Order: sequence, then C-alpha cells, then structure tokens
Amino acid sequence: MLGLIVALPSLLVAPQEAARARLDGSPRHHEWVDVKTPSRSVHCFVTYPEVKSKVPAVLVIHENKGLTDWVRSVADQLAEAGYVAIAPDLLTGKGPGGGNTESFPSTDAATQGIYALDAAAVMADLSAVADHAKTLPACDGKLMVAGFCWGGSQSFAFATKRKDLAAAFVFYGSAPKDAAELAAIACPVYGFYGEDDARINATLDATKEAMAKAGKTFEPVTYAGAGHGFLRAGEEGDASEANRKARDDGWKRWKDLLGKSSAR
Repeated sequence: MLGLIVALPSLLVAPQEAARARLDGSPRHHEWVDVKTPSRSVHCFVTYPEVKSKVPAVLVIHENKGLTDWVRSVADQLAEAGYVAIAPDLLTGKGPGGGNTESFPSTDAATQGIYALDAAAVMADLSAVADHAKTLPACDGKLMVAGFCWGGSQSFAFATKRKDLAAAFVFYGSAPKDAAELAAIACPVYGFYGEDDARINATLDATKEAMAKAGKTFEPVTYAGAGHGFLRAGEEGDASEANRKARDDGWKRWKDLLGKSSAR
C-alpha cells in the first residue's frame, strides 16, 4: 500500500516532467515576450523552427490549467514541425500577488482563475497576441489558432472574431451557440474529439448542423476509445492504448492540416 501511495504522485507529475525535459533538450530557440493589449500586457512563450524561410504562426491556447510546461512543449513540437508558435498565458497577472500561471498554489486554483476570466477580455488578449505573432520577423503573415479543452472552445470563439485566420484547430472544445457568431467565421474549423467524452460530444451534432446551415467548413474527427484531453493523456507513461493512438493519429492529422492550410 505504501508503494502505491508513493507511486501515485509520481504518475501525476510525470507528464509535466517529460514536457520539461523535452523543453530543456530542444535545439530550437525559445523566448518569453510581453505583448501589450489595450488594458494590460500578456506574458507569452514563443518558439521558432529551424528553417531558412518565413513560415506561418500558430497561436496556441492553453487548457483550463493555464500555461503549463505541457502546453509549452506542444508549442515546441509545432516549431519542430516548421511553424512559429506563440502560447499566451491568459492568467497573466491573475495569480497571487499579481503572478502568472505558476503562481497559483494548485491546478484547481488555476482552473478557478481561468473560469473567472471575462470572455471579452480573453478575446482582446488573443487578438493582441495574434497581431504580434503576424509581425514577428520569422512569420510569413499567415496565422492559425489551436486550443485544448477550455482553449479549444476559445479557439472556436476566436475564429468568429478574426477574418485573417487560415484555420482553427479545436481539440475537445465546444462551439459558440450563437448562429450569428458562427456565420462570421471565415476559415475552416477542424475538430479533434475523444469518443469517451460525452460532455463535449453531446454538442457536436448541433455544431455540425449550425456550421452547415451557415455554409462554413467544420470537419470533426472522433477518435475511438479516447477520452477528453487525449493529446496530453496519450503522452503519459500509463496511457491507455486508445489515448496513445488518438494522440499519435491526432498529431499526424494536425500536421497534415497545418501543411494544407499553409499552402492556401
């Protein structure tokens, strides 16, 4: 029993430790920037590919856990695939003592901080970060957005606000319910969902219908046996075979779609 008690915490921290090790061992250039918005500054992690020419940028929106090492490792994997990636900490200044994600005492506390954010303020922050990404010298001016869980819902919402997006990638997030908002989307939206995620999947039929009615491209794929958060869960040492396969297949599809979106 003692061995089990000791082992459980190590399983919980393992994904973050693996992400941190990836970041520490990455040959790619990483930097932190503070992007000014109309009301504040947002702390952002940026990572660059090792390529000769300018490339599109991907705005990466974190989960309801805030800007974790895992999200930063996703940004690094996007850079490895050949894209500039910028991941804003939307909890900038919202933590204890005006701190960022890392200042929260627990994941639960960070999640509570996420759900206390003003929706309009989140969109304003994302818009400022998007504007900044497009001006980076390594960016060719094309912009895409991706998000996970809470961030997946934000990526769908952001697609209703920005006409200049080449694509939006929604990982297990829900869509805005307002038909007028969906009608404003100007880019394809690609969804990634786990079969064992009834809460989110219960919204999919309505989203498909609403997007079709608005004449918009929405291409969701549901991965057999995978749960919510499979892109993260599939990397864990004790990952189920379904989550691991969904993670690998999801990444392959994502990179294929990034390439097609970049070529448009």
